Amino acid sequence: MIDDLPPLRQVIAAHGLSARKALGQNFLLDLNLTAKIARQAGDLRGCDVLEIGPGPGGLTRALLAGGARKVLAVEKDARCIPALEEIAAACPGRLEIVQGDALEIDAMAHLSAPVRIVANLPYNVGTELLVRWLDPPAWPPFWTSLTLMFQREVAERIVAKPGSKAYGRLSILAQWRCEARIAMSLPPGAFTPPPKVASAVVHLAALPAPRYPADAAILNRVVATAFNQRRKMLRAALKGLAPDIEERLASVGIAPTERAERVPLDRFCALARTFGGSV
Repeated sequence: MIDDLPPLRQVIAAHGLSARKALGQNFLLDLNLTAKIARQAGDLRGCDVLEIGPGPGGLTRALLAGGARKVLAVEKDARCIPALEEIAAACPGRLEIVQGDALEIDAMAHLSAPVRIVANLPYNVGTELLVRWLDPPAWPPFWTSLTLMFQREVAERIVAKPGSKAYGRLSILAQWRCEARIAMSLPPGAFTPPPKVASAVVHLAALPAPRYPADAAILNRVVATAFNQRRKMLRAALKGLAPDIEERLASVGIAPTERAERVPLDRFCALARTFGGSV
């Protein structure tokens, strides 16, 4: 039984699991908080759950206690595997542990739909993993929702609206294909060791189709080019994409003198459509 497992601080001491900065580790030891994070993912019954960077397994326990059909825990740090194996022994057949780099593992080889991804992501790979999950070869993706811990600054970029300093490429990538919200915030003191910044949990629910029609590769190119020079007017920032960029901007209702941070998602999608099949 999960309730019979020892406290996380005892597990960390027994297995010598001091957090390693090189692995982006900050352990969340309060089981009340890990249970709250698991609840943000919704009803886990009948779902497989992918967890990246479980560490000593606090969130892993909460996901299993929350009724997940199966949890696939991908952990790079070999020191954590014995602690996770203790959880697996308490939940026969429901926890699969894979030691390795989450950037290199084909999770779907181990999972069955429906799949939710729930993780206190290591800070050093969190954004890269998110971008991969949001920009798969085909949509809808293999997952139905993402419930992820980030630095507060990254979380605010994901949910930012036009006109704010946080609004940018990550905002558009997330909001084009998902409903995104900040589900909860956590202070540095909630972690061991405490990071230098506050953290937040973001919940992203996959939409059946993108909000507005656009070719993903073209939209990504237009948005990346626009925000790479976000202080410039769009007619200057995007001039390398097409000689008639001012006419294209005007045709979709964007003033050529506007800056990227003030252009809403639907207008970026409309601009991407003016390029047809390539840019």
